[in-house]
Amino acid sequence: MARIELRNARKSYGTVDVIKGIDLDIQQGDFCVFVGPSGCGKSTLLRMISGLEPITSGDIVIGGEVVNDIPAADRGLAMVFQSYALYPHMTVRQNLSFGLENINTPKSEIAAKVDDVAKMLQIEQLLDRRPKDLSGGQRQRVAIGRAVVREPRVFLFDEPLSNLDAELRVDMRGEITQLHSRLQNTMIYVTHDQVEAMTMADKIAVLRAGELEQFGRPLDLYNRPCNIFVAGFIGSPKMNFLKGRVSQDDPARLALETGETVQIPPTGFGQKPGAEVTLGIRPNHMTIAPDGPIHLTVKSVEQLGGEAYIYGVLQDGQSLTLHMPGQIGANIGEVLTLAPQSQEIHLFDTANGLSLREG
Repeated sequence: MARIELRNARKSYGTVDVIKGIDLDIQQGDFCVFVGPSGCGKSTLLRMISGLEPITSGDIVIGGEVVNDIPAADRGLAMVFQSYALYPHMTVRQNLSFGLENINTPKSEIAAKVDDVAKMLQIEQLLDRRPKDLSGGQRQRVAIGRAVVREPRVFLFDEPLSNLDAELRVDMRGEITQLHSRLQNTMIYVTHDQVEAMTMADKIAVLRAGELEQFGRPLDLYNRPCNIFVAGFIGSPKMNFLKGRVSQDDPARLALETGETVQIPPTGFGQKPGAEVTLGIRPNHMTIAPDGPIHLTVKSVEQLGGEAYIYGVLQDGQSLTLHMPGQIGANIGEVLTLAPQSQEIHLFDTANGLSLREG
């Protein structure tokens, strides 16, 4: 296990800045997930930590040691790739043992470690097969096993589940989480899927355009996003955003661009009379109410049995999503009146996107 620190870590390709000075402290034993949209720099940052990508400036510190100039093979890390990267001509047993053989580990020790890891990952019956004879989930278990058998200080995962179907992704998600619980190693996991981030991580680092937007526990990011980007990225389906202006006479009233007026929390946010703000409300934090202030024209309905999603437009044409438990009898073209749960409202400065939450 090892603590990982990034100190103003930067990466540039010529005049193009890809990683723009990231400071991050990942504690020993944490499961940290890097999440963000495609092209945000999360895989590049992971490769910088691994040593596969040289950094332009700043420091990467692993276990208290600056490793900027230490080769990838000597950093004590193990990486699991999206593409599995198994040797096709080798059996599963040979794939698992290959790295240990390269460092002249005794054969008896190799055999014991391979057997232990195979049992842990439930792939004992696959040891004599080759990769072409395995399913995608089995190949990913072997790729993970090859990392585990080396007993690294830190595990790095670069979108390891992207090639799997939805059901298998859920199963593998649980297996990786259980693996972390057993091994207690520091793990860094890259994904663009915020559901994976929320369900697996001890800490989440949200990246955008090479910059760190917010770092913290999953529910802290969900409940207290620092800006509109994090609020819209964390949570599925994404948060709804409605622009408006705070009343000059009452800071607890917001006049929306639709012409409707909603009640907003009088305290807890630093809104000022007359200020332009953006109200954020999650799809599951609204109710259908006869006297609700928000009018939604239904465009489509997804009935999933135990829950329903309603997609519609407001009076100004802006889209809005509603998530309700159970089965909702809404029809296309119907106008619903919605009431936001006031305690679940978020307010952001429209000009800079930052949260107005106080404290």
